[in-house]
Amino acid sequence: MTLAAATNESLAEMSNVLIYSAMAVYTLAFFAYITEWIFGSRSKVARTAAALTPGARAKQAPAVTVNKAGGTAVLERPKVVVRAAAGARDVPDGPGAHGGDEQGDLYGRIAISLTVLAFLLAFGGVLTRALSVERAPWGNMYEFNITFSTTAVGVYLLLLALKKNVRWLGLFLTTTVLLDLGLAVTVLYTESDQLVPALHSYWLYIHVSTAILCGAVFYVGAFAVVMYLFKDSYENKLANGGRPGSFATSFLERLPASASLDKFAYRVNAAVFPLWTFTIIAGAIWAGDAWGRYWGWDPKEVWSFITWVAYACYLHARATAGWKGRKAAYLALLAFGCWLFNYYGVNIFVSGKHSYADVGLGVLRSAGF
Repeated sequence: MTLAAATNESLAEMSNVLIYSAMAVYTLAFFAYITEWIFGSRSKVARTAAALTPGARAKQAPAVTVNKAGGTAVLERPKVVVRAAAGARDVPDGPGAHGGDEQGDLYGRIAISLTVLAFLLAFGGVLTRALSVERAPWGNMYEFNITFSTTAVGVYLLLLALKKNVRWLGLFLTTTVLLDLGLAVTVLYTESDQLVPALHSYWLYIHVSTAILCGAVFYVGAFAVVMYLFKDSYENKLANGGRPGSFATSFLERLPASASLDKFAYRVNAAVFPLWTFTIIAGAIWAGDAWGRYWGWDPKEVWSFITWVAYACYLHARATAGWKGRKAAYLALLAFGCWLFNYYGVNIFVSGKHSYADVGLGVLRSAGF
C-alpha cells in the first residue's frame, strides 16, 4: 500500500469516527431539548402565554390626535393582524419551548451548544471524507446524506444567529438528523471510491452543492408548515369555544402564532426557490457537457422539474388571497414530498443516468427493509 493510499484510508476512518461522534452529541442535544420542553410545560407562562383571550391579545398603540379643519380629530392606529387568513385574529407568539421558565431556558441553551458541537463534528466528518477521496463528498447516497444533514443543521444555526424565532425547531431537527445519519451509516454506507467519468466536472461542485442547500432549506420550511397546520387547528378550536387537551395546550401555546409560522415558511421557501431554479438549469448545462444533451427526461430530471412546479404552485397559491393558509400549506407539503421522492425514491428505486447511489433494492432487502 502506498503512502497516499494509507493516508486516504486513515482519513476515511477518521471521517467515520467523527460522524459517529456527531451522532452521540446529537443524542445528548436531543435529550437537552426534551428537558427544555419538560421544564417549559411546568411554567405558568407556558400555560397562559398564547391563549385566545382578550387579556392575551397584543396591546394596541395609543390613539393619535391631529389637526383637522381648524379643530382636532382622533385617529386610532390600525390594528396589526398577524394571522394570514381572512377574518384574522390577533394572536401573540408563544414564549418558546422553555415556556418562560429559567431552568428550561438553561437546558435550551445547553441544547444549542451541543448542537453546535455536533455540527462541527459532522462538518469535520464530511471534510475528512472529501480529503480521503480527493473530491467533493457527494458521489453516493451516503456522502449526500451526511452532507445534507450537516447543511440542514447549519441552516438552523444560521437562523438562530440571525435572531430568528426557531429554537422550538431544535427537538424535531435533532430527531430527524439522527434518523438520517443512522440510515446513512447502516443502510447507505459506501466505502470511499472515485467518481464515474461523467461526474468529473466542476459542475459537480456547483450543481450538487446548490441542490443540497435547497433541500436543507426546503426541509426547514416543511417543518414550519407542519407546525403551522397544528397551531392553526389549535387556534381555530379555541376561537370556536373548544377546549384542547392539556398536552396540546402545553405544547402548541409555546410555538409562534400560526400566522408567524405561515409567514416564516413562505419566506423560507420563496427565498430558496430561485436557487432551486438555478440548480435545475445548472444540471441541464452539466448534462449538455457530459451526455451531449441538455434535457433527456431522465427520472431525476423529471422529478426535479415536478418539484419545481409544485413549489411554484405553492408560492403562487400563497400569494393568492383565496388560497392562503391551510390550502397553500398542503401544497407546500406536497412539494416537499416530491423533493423527498426525488432524493430517496429516484436514487434507490429508479434506474437512470443519475443512478450513482451505489444502493439498490438488494441492499435494502438485506438490511431488513
